[in-house]
Amino acid sequence: MLNRNAEALFWVGRYMERAENHARLIDVHYHIRQDGDLEHAEHKWARLIDSLGARPDYLQQFDTFNEKDVLSFITLDRGYSNSLFSCISQARNNLRTLREKPPSELWDILNAFYLWLGEKQVTDIFQQSPYPFYKQIKERTAMFQGAEQSVMPRENEWHFIESGRYLERAENTVRILQSVAYAIKEDQAPPYDYLLAVLKSVSGYQAFRRYYADAMAVEPILEFLIGSETFPRSVHYAFSRLEEHLAGIELEGSNDFPVHEKTIRQAGKIRAGLGCLEREDIAMDSVGPFLDSLMSSCQKLGRAMAGTFFRFEEATA
Repeated sequence: MLNRNAEALFWVGRYMERAENHARLIDVHYHIRQDGDLEHAEHKWARLIDSLGARPDYLQQFDTFNEKDVLSFITLDRGYSNSLFSCISQARNNLRTLREKPPSELWDILNAFYLWLGEKQVTDIFQQSPYPFYKQIKERTAMFQGAEQSVMPRENEWHFIESGRYLERAENTVRILQSVAYAIKEDQAPPYDYLLAVLKSVSGYQAFRRYYADAMAVEPILEFLIGSETFPRSVHYAFSRLEEHLAGIELEGSNDFPVHEKTIRQAGKIRAGLGCLEREDIAMDSVGPFLDSLMSSCQKLGRAMAGTFFRFEEATA
């Protein structure tokens, strides 16, 4: 594959996963607001912006933090590069550059998603309540991923799009947990309620109960979200699949194999470390620095992948 095609597919996977995870992060915020203290609403909406690292971009347009402005900015803003609309638009642009490579079903689904979202106004988010609107976002990203799993040949194109998806998923699960850990520390709030909100937002509540039964406590929830080998949205699971897809990529130039193997080993090292976690490693009083270190490892791996596979060309990223 040409480097630019590989990178375009990688970023299609990342942007589609990012869109879904933005919807899930908003879902976490609503669960916390519903179950916790409803005071200081402006501060809590500011926290949602900060969890995306978007405060400078947001303050260029708005002076205060409120529900309407924050959701409009995160969801529909054309100028913010990580808004939901921008993610879908950039995924579509990348897919359009190589429409002869992926199956046409992927283009049809993504183009319809882009057109649907492009017609929305902020009033559409609140027409009933934000929950059904963001539920549709998650359903449309799931439709794209389902088609990709069903019809893409298991060749380099598939491995690149899946590598992007699982690297983005690992980063975003860590980012959600960072946001919640910071909220617990700042609010002096009971961590159980906040982490239960995360479980619900990643559709992991029932799966968690299957494995832990009545052990609804902080440490088991963190252990499940970070270290589970079977739950698809855990950090460990994401790195296991990422390592597999990196190993499945076949490079044509023999000179690239040592660098390729180094990247695979880097992903495997992170995955192995997560597999050896003890509960005391991720106790509530020490999980913040651990998550910061894990996020740094995710970003370092992303740079290593770019250096290995995308050295010569750049896609829309």
